Amino acid sequence: MTPEIISPSHEIPHDLRPTLAALCEVAAQLSRMIALGPLGGALDANVGSNTDGDIQKALDVIADASFVTALKDTGVRWYASEEKDDVIEINGDGTLALAIDPLDGSSNIDANVSIGTIFGIQPAADTGEETFLRDGTHLIASGYFIYGPQTLLAVTFGAGVRHFVLSPDTNTFIEAPRPDAIPETASEFAINASNYRHWSRPIRAYIDDCIAGAEGPRGRNFNMRWVASLVAETHRIMSRGGIFLYPSDGRDGYQHGRLRLVYECAPIAFLVEQAGGKATTGIHRILDITPDSLHARVPFVFGTAEKVDRVSVYHDLPDQEVSALFGDRGLFRA
Repeated sequence: MTPEIISPSHEIPHDLRPTLAALCEVAAQLSRMIALGPLGGALDANVGSNTDGDIQKALDVIADASFVTALKDTGVRWYASEEKDDVIEINGDGTLALAIDPLDGSSNIDANVSIGTIFGIQPAADTGEETFLRDGTHLIASGYFIYGPQTLLAVTFGAGVRHFVLSPDTNTFIEAPRPDAIPETASEFAINASNYRHWSRPIRAYIDDCIAGAEGPRGRNFNMRWVASLVAETHRIMSRGGIFLYPSDGRDGYQHGRLRLVYECAPIAFLVEQAGGKATTGIHRILDITPDSLHARVPFVFGTAEKVDRVSVYHDLPDQEVSALFGDRGLFRA
């Protein structure tokens, strides 16, 4: 049964309803498969790699194929996926284009950690390349499904953020009360601290000041979080505030960041801004960046606006001032 979308506010744009319904249909299917865990088969089995060399899980491929099939008659012309090398044309008469990470965080399938789907929708241009090699200000909708204790859709159509929760009893996505703006007072940051030695000086200095706690220059204690699932990290920050950082670093393949602009960063950035937060590379606004390739990667910093702005300040400091910070403190300093 195709899931309904129940929205008392009736504010879903008419031309986006078929696309959203198709996305919800596949999300409901994936939610059931994920909930079965090992009873549903070897969903976490390695089945190949994508264009960037990332390992593909069985459920990555299943999810990608399911979204293509479901979107065929929904007005979507161009489809760009993290799991495909190139843009594909779904419907030559379509007026929309959809970029998607069909299953974000799939490496966590066997650990029973929340994973999700990320998508962004924009008007279709004459070619797929022309469509997706534009900056994020062309987005007209974006969102994510999170498959966790609840299966929830967080989505924006450019006028705030909306939540729809999947009812397992009726297979229906029901609109929940509108979420509040991203809280401004959270004391949490999310970063993979194991890469500390590879970070730039500004990022290390920012994290050192958080680690220093109440005795440090920030004058307060912070907690660190790291789930390694972008959707899970995003949902926590949208709900509780804080900041997420996945910076570029000195390792091969990480010099320009690791997360993909078209499928991950731009859609999340649109949502975050609609919730009152900010999303940058650490320096530049994500939605202003034009990708130079379909699978372009960028550093990604998002969350509470004040915290994101503070990271930019660290990048603006002269090098000698940032260097001086390390004379007094460091994450692993005795």
